[in-house]
Amino acid sequence: MHAPKQSAGAPRGCGSIAVSARILVVDDDRDIRDLVAIKLESAGYEVVVRSDGSQALEAALEGAWSLIVLDLMMPGMSGIDVLRAIRDRGDTTPVILLTARGQEKDIEAGFAAGADDYVTKPFSPRALLARVTATLG
Repeated sequence: MHAPKQSAGAPRGCGSIAVSARILVVDDDRDIRDLVAIKLESAGYEVVVRSDGSQALEAALEGAWSLIVLDLMMPGMSGIDVLRAIRDRGDTTPVILLTARGQEKDIEAGFAAGADDYVTKPFSPRALLARVTATLG
């Protein structure tokens, strides 16, 4: 797990706006998880990581998150099941699905479950950061 980022005054993207968003990143692939966390932390976001669906649901329900970046195919519980459980509790935290599943039916299922955005792997870390920034408004 990455240590929480202490400097809330770090720049967001290209601008100089202070960022204080807390982002939960969940992926069972350590390399992807670390890449996403490093990119978001370098933009000034506070990032917490988890590696499976059960941990994701537990963290999502216990924390106050600005955004969740969630893989679909994970051990313990799928990302779709995690997302549905979050939405069933009335939680409207924005969720970006980050997944290797890029077929139209998978994308439709992701949005039907309550995703705010859907990014397929392989992905550009810069493009993902742009989507995070846009989703957080």
